[in-house]
Amino acid sequence: MTYQVLFVTHRGERHQQSALDGAPKDFEITMLRDPNKADIIKHLPGKRFLITERSDVIDAEIIAAGKDLQLIQRLGSQIYDIDLIAAQKNGVKVCYMPIEMTVMVAEHMLTQMLTLAKHFREATHVITLDKDWGLSPRKSDEDTFAINFTGRKLIGALYRKTVGIIGFGEIGIELARRLKGFECQVLYHKRSRLSEHAEKDLHIQYASQEDLLAQSDFVAMLLPFMPETAAMVNQAFIQQMKPGAFLVSCGASGLYNEEDVADALRSGYLGGVATDTFDWEPINMDSPLLPLARDPEANIVLTPHTASGSIDPNALPDRSGDYVNLVSFIHQQPLIYQVV
Repeated sequence: MTYQVLFVTHRGERHQQSALDGAPKDFEITMLRDPNKADIIKHLPGKRFLITERSDVIDAEIIAAGKDLQLIQRLGSQIYDIDLIAAQKNGVKVCYMPIEMTVMVAEHMLTQMLTLAKHFREATHVITLDKDWGLSPRKSDEDTFAINFTGRKLIGALYRKTVGIIGFGEIGIELARRLKGFECQVLYHKRSRLSEHAEKDLHIQYASQEDLLAQSDFVAMLLPFMPETAAMVNQAFIQQMKPGAFLVSCGASGLYNEEDVADALRSGYLGGVATDTFDWEPINMDSPLLPLARDPEANIVLTPHTASGSIDPNALPDRSGDYVNLVSFIHQQPLIYQVV
């Protein structure tokens, strides 16, 4: 038996092919990239399953058009864009599938924030120096210790700080969920504002980019690369930020104007900088960020595009997990992360 599947995505050809390669042999897949609502409705009749990794709404009209539709699979943990009431009314199951790679990027960004706030690079460097700190070493016990014996300054916290997230997709959602434990105020900015329910559920607040930059202690860049986002973090952008704020990025390569970012860190206007992606990759040895990174006391964290893990750059990702709930449904097994 052949199962008809409609797969809607925003991803390019490489990721599309990976998803097709991971599909079970008995799945006949129609792949649509960035379809509008009319395109989805046009292709949905006769389809038993709908897989979506897009950020636009799957509303009641779309669901009603799927006369043969039995299951909607959301790739990722964002279900706020699916009309769950309409799905339930039409007897359509809805599942989501958290993306481990997305979670890893969110964890990496938390690491960036904490490393900058705590000045970890400086602290791990100075403790190795053969230097007289003005104290004679003594054997430690419950009453004998030397707090901050190297005299570090500006050690801060993420706790209850304001974090502004620019580009709020799957990674932004995973990051916001993890920031709850730090009791942060989380501002976000994206082209399409989320629903009131989503904002309340995630404990986030929408803000214009200008207001977000002015209020945030940490500015987290998670935008994709587009002509309008290329090198958008420039001098004008940085001057809208709070003096002393931290700038972190696990977004697409090419978002930083690296010269302007380096200047802002050197001048002290930025309290710290972290990025996992660069204007040129592999990074050019003449990048203005590298001299700063070579100074162990500079508050900068550079990582070689590893936020999503140890991926073979020449290999396509395994997308077989995209279909786990569909296969379970066919074989009448329990669905993972079922919502409706």
